[in-house]
Amino acid sequence: MRRKRSITILYEIILVMVTFIMALPLFLAITISFQKPEAVFSYPPKFFPTSFYWKNYVEAFKYVPLARLFLNSLIVASLITLGKLTTGALAGFAFSHFNFKSKKIMFATLFATLFLPAETVMILPLFLIMKTFGWVNTYWALTIPFMASATNTFLMRQHFLTIPRELQDAALIDGASYMQFFWKVLIPLSKHMLAGASIINFVYAWNMYLWPLIVSMEDKMKTVQVGVKMLMQAESANNWGVIMAGTVVALAPTVVMFLALQNLFVKSLVRSGMKG
Repeated sequence: MRRKRSITILYEIILVMVTFIMALPLFLAITISFQKPEAVFSYPPKFFPTSFYWKNYVEAFKYVPLARLFLNSLIVASLITLGKLTTGALAGFAFSHFNFKSKKIMFATLFATLFLPAETVMILPLFLIMKTFGWVNTYWALTIPFMASATNTFLMRQHFLTIPRELQDAALIDGASYMQFFWKVLIPLSKHMLAGASIINFVYAWNMYLWPLIVSMEDKMKTVQVGVKMLMQAESANNWGVIMAGTVVALAPTVVMFLALQNLFVKSLVRSGMKG
């Protein structure tokens, strides 16, 4: 009993240390964003600002149109998340509840695409396709190529397989169609999994950098992640308080979304672990 308690305490200490290491960069970014330029490189370093220097945030929005870039990222990340959840749920439903020719081969091929470095292998063909369609510098180019995902299809298929097939049989006997069963039974039973997937998809889409940099040649269509890089190349290149202010603005939505949906996210992990 005493040995088990000691191991538990050791695990908790390790978790606290790991949490501290992971949270330290975020803490430093927030504190530096509120410090005056002369205080950022002061010695000994100040981990807590003596006063909140809000001018860094004002200058960040002055040097770069962060408000427009923030809106672009919000639109792009929301559309990509919605698209991935919709296509992933529908494809997962098809692979888990229907039998059709070459089903296993198609799913194996889909699963194999998870091992492809998509952003490096597909980026040139995707850009040429977007250019042919005339979608460069539009929301279409920023969202359409990422509205389907093998990862989401795999996760939703595996989750749907854990739901008793008797529910589908009962729904069909009561006169429901397959799509009615999907929307009225499967989706409500999958809210925890959808919440977890939405966090992962939103964070991925929000943090995209290379593709928006290539396909958005006008500043008004760039995303906030590109905006942080623009801050590093603007007049504020040596003002790390301004750069960290832009970084905090770019981080805020993902942190807020995780805090808002963390309970559902944890439940989705627990349920998938119990049923896997």
